[in-house]
Amino acid sequence: MTVTGIITAIVIGAIIGALGRLVVPGRQPIPIWLTIVVGIVAAFIGTFIARAIGIPTATSGIDWLELIVQVIVAAIGVVLVANLYGRRSVRH
Repeated sequence: MTVTGIITAIVIGAIIGALGRLVVPGRQPIPIWLTIVVGIVAAFIGTFIARAIGIPTATSGIDWLELIVQVIVAAIGVVLVANLYGRRSVRH
């Protein structure tokens, strides 16, 4: 993976993570770096799921259906991580 690929993954992860966080109602007590990590993971998992269910992912424009799947996965990831992160912070 090149430096450009890594930077692109971080930027896309930040966007997907932020969109996933916006979809989830309420406040999520997780730091921005964790949102970016959730977004990066959600982008990969979302693309895998989109391909598995037959959504075309290699088009010449924005793949809106793939993006929707990625945001849904990110929203689920944000909820899970916020719950785990919140519980961990309360125990201290």
